[in-house]
Amino acid sequence: MTTMTNNDTQVTTHVTVGVDTHLDTHVAVALDSIGQILGIRSFRADPHGYRALISWTEHLGTVRAFGIEGTGCYGAGLARAASRSGHVVIEIDRPDRRTRRARGKSDPVDAEAAARAVLAGTATGIPKTRDGDVEAIRALRVARRGAVRIRIQVANQLHALVISAPEPLRAQLRELSTRQLVATCAALRPGPDLDTVTATKHALRTLARRHHDVDADITELDELLEQLVPRACPQLLELFGVGIDTAGALLVTAGDNPERLHSDPAFASLCGVAPLPANSGKTTGRHRLNRGGDRHANAALYRITLCRLRYDPATRAYVERRTKDGLTKPEIIRCLKRYIAREVRQALLA
Repeated sequence: MTTMTNNDTQVTTHVTVGVDTHLDTHVAVALDSIGQILGIRSFRADPHGYRALISWTEHLGTVRAFGIEGTGCYGAGLARAASRSGHVVIEIDRPDRRTRRARGKSDPVDAEAAARAVLAGTATGIPKTRDGDVEAIRALRVARRGAVRIRIQVANQLHALVISAPEPLRAQLRELSTRQLVATCAALRPGPDLDTVTATKHALRTLARRHHDVDADITELDELLEQLVPRACPQLLELFGVGIDTAGALLVTAGDNPERLHSDPAFASLCGVAPLPANSGKTTGRHRLNRGGDRHANAALYRITLCRLRYDPATRAYVERRTKDGLTKPEIIRCLKRYIAREVRQALLA
């Protein structure tokens, strides 16, 4: 879209698009370079709708950027389609509750807010591409995490049933470890009579076999992850204390395009290991724990730190030196997690 001036010169309209994404439909609002609304339209959330949305915005003028909410969920397909079309895609955080109470809640309002965030420069985050090995790792880790939770629940149910089981079944099973309990209960042969003991044996055998099935699923997923993680980033596994599980968590946090993390502090903030200032009045130079960021990545850095505290001589020497400086152990661990985050980012970029 172009406009004509008095000198008959063409001026291109620069368009900034904000999109509020949902399961079935996406609502888009287009703004010009001074923030005036050029149009509001709704599109289906499917490949045909993505093409229609992109074509509509291109007819309005030169598209500067798409600001899309939920690029990791409902907006993932649109974000991929816009990126493949050569457009800049910016990830938009959903408005907080205070803003929504002040302005109200509707799809056009949210889409307009997304467009204005991009136009003002307050939203600058580049979304994950979600089209490579890391996205495959994320999918496998989602399935594995769910399977691990089910296995824990089943083990807890087994032990709870044993505690309340009738004698002598309770005496036979109460001293067994979880692994022994699963093996013993899976081999139980309940009798034909449906009394209390027989019903309990049926329940125990069902839970034990479910535990076996979930355990087999976890083993299969682990084998797949052991193939994918080294292929995605072999340099990450060369770091001291980094294994398949921790490397997978850190890769998922960084995404298939880790170059979007423009600095070490940005990656540290994403992992929740960047200390936050806590100055007030006469106190200066104080910092507090950062409780934001990706908690899975934060937990992975913590596990790496614990491994180094136990087995890495350089880390143990660092702990001794900082202890003499007056730092407590939690403060030292926070410092180590920040240093490890820097090493991880360098390995990801390699």
